[in-house]
Amino acid sequence: MAGKPRHRSLLVILLASWAAGCGQPATKTIDLTLAGRRIQVEIAATPEMRSRGLMGRQSLPPDSGMLFVFPERSRQCMWMKNTVIPLSVAFLDAQGGILNIAEMAPESRQLHCSEGLVRYALEMNAGWFGKNAGGTGQRITGLDLAPRPE
Repeated sequence: MAGKPRHRSLLVILLASWAAGCGQPATKTIDLTLAGRRIQVEIAATPEMRSRGLMGRQSLPPDSGMLFVFPERSRQCMWMKNTVIPLSVAFLDAQGGILNIAEMAPESRQLHCSEGLVRYALEMNAGWFGKNAGGTGQRITGLDLAPRPE
């Protein structure tokens, strides 16, 4: 009889640990380079991850961001619903060239759209691209390490 409560406690701990991990899949990260600067990005390659983006985050480390990987070249739009961090987004063609950059205010539903067909969108802290990368026409390298989208 003495062993049963321990087993039950262990089962409760295991189930709680499993439940805590559900809905928060491990995020793959890769290193990219832009204008000689190394950045580390989380990958959002599934519909669920692209939909969640950086929602609920309180901060984003310097030189870090999120790379949205789309299944095919298309016009894409981003918004900031439930996102409290001010962000910049760069829309990238299939070769990693920046087509356009938009500054996005927290908690806004305003759409920020690509000016052409893109395969990627890269979100960084607000103002990052202007301070570190110049602007449109720059090329990001390392995208070949990003997983293919679902």
